[in-house]
Amino acid sequence: MLRDQAYLLRKLSNSTSSLRRQSRVVTIASGKGGVGKSNFALNFALSLVALGKKVVLIDLDIGMANIDILMGMAPKSHLMDMIRQKKSIWDVLEKGPNQLEYLAGGSGFSHLHQLDEEERNYFFRELEKLHGYADIILIDTGAGLTLESQQCHLSADEVILLTTPEPTSIADAYSVVKILHSQRPSLSFQLLINRVSNPKVGMEVAGKFKSAVQSFLNKEIKIFGAIPDDVSVTQAVLKQEPFTLAFPRSSAAATIKRLAERFVSGTTETNEQGGIKGFIKKLTRILDK
Repeated sequence: MLRDQAYLLRKLSNSTSSLRRQSRVVTIASGKGGVGKSNFALNFALSLVALGKKVVLIDLDIGMANIDILMGMAPKSHLMDMIRQKKSIWDVLEKGPNQLEYLAGGSGFSHLHQLDEEERNYFFRELEKLHGYADIILIDTGAGLTLESQQCHLSADEVILLTTPEPTSIADAYSVVKILHSQRPSLSFQLLINRVSNPKVGMEVAGKFKSAVQSFLNKEIKIFGAIPDDVSVTQAVLKQEPFTLAFPRSSAAATIKRLAERFVSGTTETNEQGGIKGFIKKLTRILDK
């Protein structure tokens, strides 16, 4: 009863805004671990919230979920609690700093294929309730192209691809684009270079990456920007606080704020094939293969 009442109240409070919200689904990708993907996802989400956007951050880095750790929080419920205990998504959505809503991943299973048909259908039915509830649904996936991350990226409206200037990181990021492009040529990418020594170096790396993708894959990708290598980021991780909140005047925080502003100004309406309903439809088709 309480669950039904909570759902009804949320729907009523968002009845007018849901008419214009399309719940754009964006996945955060990387070619390898250790490039700062989850930290970016969290601080980017907070910056979008600060701009007045309704954001839900979902930690789908299955088996290695750590968004809650970066915030220094201990969520009461995880994604697997929702699935196995048949909880409503409204019961497991947690409130983070500045009213950011997030779904903690937990470590109850290692891949989506472990779910039986009933569990998977329940998971998707609960996710679909986010339709019209949020402006942006950010999904933090596993590093590299794990089975789950690949499936999620192929189902998303857009992918933000994070890499560092290191040659191995660049090579792995290129592989991500190559593999995903071969399976879904229309998939949109935004390239983000993290931990750059200065903005000029970052944009040079991004430009070369963009040119290589265009030349060898005949694929157009967008350059999102470059984030400076900032000691404040490491300090915030040790404090278990988002760096945009712990050190709001740091160069990294200022850059994330500008990226969020650029993202919001460039966001277009999601068509009927996209959004959370489109994400679930594509993901179901992939899982059924």
